[in-house]
Amino acid sequence: MTIHMYYIGIICGLLLAWNLIHGRNKKKLPPGPMPLPLIGNLHNLFGAPPHKSIERLANKYGPIMSLKLSRLPTVVISSSAVVKEAVKKHDSAFSSKTPKDAVEAHNHHKLSVVWLPVDSIRRKNLRAVVNSCIFSTKKLDANQNLRSTKISELIAYCHRCSQTGEAVDFGLAASDIAINVLSNAIFSADFVDLCEKSEKKFKDVIRSVTYQIGKFNMVDYFPVLKSIDPQGIKRSNCDSVDKMFQIFRGFIEERLKQRENKLQKKTEDVLDILLNMSEEKDVNNNKTAMDRNQIEHLFLDLFIAGTDSSSITLEWAMLELMKNPHAMEKAKAELAQVVGNKKEIKEADLVRLPYLHCILKETLRIHPPVPLLSRKAEQDFELCGYFVSKGSQVIVNIWSIGRDPVIWEDPLVFKPERFWGLNNMDIRGQDDFKLIPFGVGRRMCPATSLAMRTLTTMLGSLLNSFDWVAEGDDDLDAEEKSGLILGKLRPLRLVPISL
Repeated sequence: MTIHMYYIGIICGLLLAWNLIHGRNKKKLPPGPMPLPLIGNLHNLFGAPPHKSIERLANKYGPIMSLKLSRLPTVVISSSAVVKEAVKKHDSAFSSKTPKDAVEAHNHHKLSVVWLPVDSIRRKNLRAVVNSCIFSTKKLDANQNLRSTKISELIAYCHRCSQTGEAVDFGLAASDIAINVLSNAIFSADFVDLCEKSEKKFKDVIRSVTYQIGKFNMVDYFPVLKSIDPQGIKRSNCDSVDKMFQIFRGFIEERLKQRENKLQKKTEDVLDILLNMSEEKDVNNNKTAMDRNQIEHLFLDLFIAGTDSSSITLEWAMLELMKNPHAMEKAKAELAQVVGNKKEIKEADLVRLPYLHCILKETLRIHPPVPLLSRKAEQDFELCGYFVSKGSQVIVNIWSIGRDPVIWEDPLVFKPERFWGLNNMDIRGQDDFKLIPFGVGRRMCPATSLAMRTLTTMLGSLLNSFDWVAEGDDDLDAEEKSGLILGKLRPLRLVPISL
């Protein structure tokens, strides 16, 4: 009897402690599926790409949903209205990035403008450098001729393919141009050759890094495995990042020798600006304002974030136009009227090509380059009446919002006309947050203006210079491949026919 009372007392004490702890902190969490022990809701995300699995769950549990991914509490947003409230009221509370083990390769997470906490001094300084050196309106205008030259090289390559009947791999060709636009702005040099099919070294390394970062990594959900790295993701990413650093270091060393021997041509590219900054001293702590290590990590950010996302968007745009010939004809008619047949498009022409802009917006609505936006809550806050705890992962399903039947009529239909006359429907989301392919709030991609200038000019030039037919029996499928960047599973290969 005494023993029984002893155990009953222990059980009652534990229950009382449980109620005291959880009763005091009891908050209303968003609805969601019941998590399993140890793995939480990870099993709910398997069987389909994560953005589709999350959409399926959101259809059942609502536009704001609670998941537990192993021990990581996660809040999923699948509605523009909820995104609006989150950004308008709590942007500073969830502006940090959710940590990933793969990004810790070479300590990149501590030096990256993409991954550093939004309020860190280092990130603010890096963001200021990026905006002033590359993405300011003044710099974008100054580099118009550079982008025009690279697009002319793409058109020349397509002309050669039209003469031989060879198909153009849109994803690869657009990726080459995106890489060379960036490499010329930074190093005043091409990194790839469109005509050299064997030269894939740099492209392959970039894609390896984005693949490893976007891949499901057990370490992110079970930190106890960190030292083991069971999938080898961090080890592989370390190797890929090191290859990119070796390329950057080669250009940096060559430029330093030119400067030392006074053999350098006047370029004033990004590398020159950053090297000048590296020679300056911070008056407060006598350290360089930008050291070599920081320069290499900044270059890594720029190439990872600024190449594949643009090329994939062009590939999706051409696929949708091939599947919707009425939109293709309408775009060609606008180009013929405004620019004239068989001419490359200049950036100055873009303000007179509203339908071309509608095509890009519609492409980004259906095929956002990054389907899931992931953030980390730095403090507790309340969202739409639900509690979001400090340390939670906050995921915005951009892909799902772009296909939401509540806000888009016929959401699965490619219809550029839906944006006609909607000058306020900006790709930055702004007031309604219906179209947010480049993110939202403080973490919005700084390269948005550059991407849209380059993409629209490139697409317009390709449409105005050629007709296009699918290679062989290509059925123009729209199957996606999983990853950090949402690309087409099978390459889009089209044969150009000169006009």
